[in-house]
Amino acid sequence: MENKRFTLDEANDLLPQLKEDLLKLQQLTAQFEEQFVLYQKTKAHHKKFASPVKEKADPFFEIEGQLDFMRMETDMLIENFSRKGVLLKMISPGLIDFPAVLDGEDILICWKEGEEHVSHYHGWNDGFMGRKPFPEA
Repeated sequence: MENKRFTLDEANDLLPQLKEDLLKLQQLTAQFEEQFVLYQKTKAHHKKFASPVKEKADPFFEIEGQLDFMRMETDMLIENFSRKGVLLKMISPGLIDFPAVLDGEDILICWKEGEEHVSHYHGWNDGFMGRKPFPEA
């Protein structure tokens, strides 16, 4: 959704759905990371103790398929943020920017996980450290 601009009210109206989407994404990335570490350990162990005789089946085919599927799900969830016109800056902790205009200037209304509602903004080049309270908040 290119060039979408949000008002503060629109950002706050969308926030509950974004929080839900973010939670799903955080859970999925945590599962992926856990599964990937297990995969790496298992593969290293297998390599260390495997017989030099060629195995008939790839013992890692199933877990690699699961990891690929989880990665595709993660990519889809991340893309859903873009489709809604918002910028997902960080997954954990969640950090989301909403393109907006304030006094004729392009800005980003920003929300950080843990905040009840959207109430701050910053310039496109200021980043999170340059955030200020939104005038209407």
